Amino acid sequence: MEAVTLRGAEVRKGLLLEYCNVVYNFLEAIIALASGGAASSIALIGFGVDSAIETFSSLVMLWRLRHDGHPLRDFIEKRSLRWIGISFLLLAAYVAYESAESLWAREAPQRSVPGILLALASLIIMPVMARRKRRVGLNLNSAAMVADSRQTQLCSYLSAILLGGLLLNALLGWWWADPVAGLVMVPIIAREGIQALQGKGCECHGSCG
Repeated sequence: MEAVTLRGAEVRKGLLLEYCNVVYNFLEAIIALASGGAASSIALIGFGVDSAIETFSSLVMLWRLRHDGHPLRDFIEKRSLRWIGISFLLLAAYVAYESAESLWAREAPQRSVPGILLALASLIIMPVMARRKRRVGLNLNSAAMVADSRQTQLCSYLSAILLGGLLLNALLGWWWADPVAGLVMVPIIAREGIQALQGKGCECHGSCG
């Protein structure tokens, strides 16, 4: 009974984290896409798309957590992990295409103060959110939750890369830093997607799910 109670408490923590993540990433996506469009910033637009995909990942996890006590929990766990993996690969393909096209066309982005502030905020918030998600995922023995925490951690890496590209463009006029920053994101994103599809999102003790 105590184990069931403790698991229920972890599920509630996970649900709260995912609800917070949905709200934050939804707002982040709107700001990033609007700022990126105004500044013609591929890295910033890619960051906005990442936020939208991470919102989808959190919605998947909300579905997973709400069915934690379901008889088909293992099936739901595996399906959630697969969807999260696919979302990583879709993002990698989008960022690679847009960044390469921008470099080929030599499109110079304008300076984006909102984009810089957004990257700074995410650089502070996302690592904290990722650590808490990962802790819940390990406690629940959930590969999908651990993979989702990695996507949140990835958001902090992308924030650092994005911030570097935007600052180099704003301070030094290095227009190519923006699409190059986008390209740097691609192998990181793709690797996480492949690992999730291979069922390697879990670092849990025992079998996940």
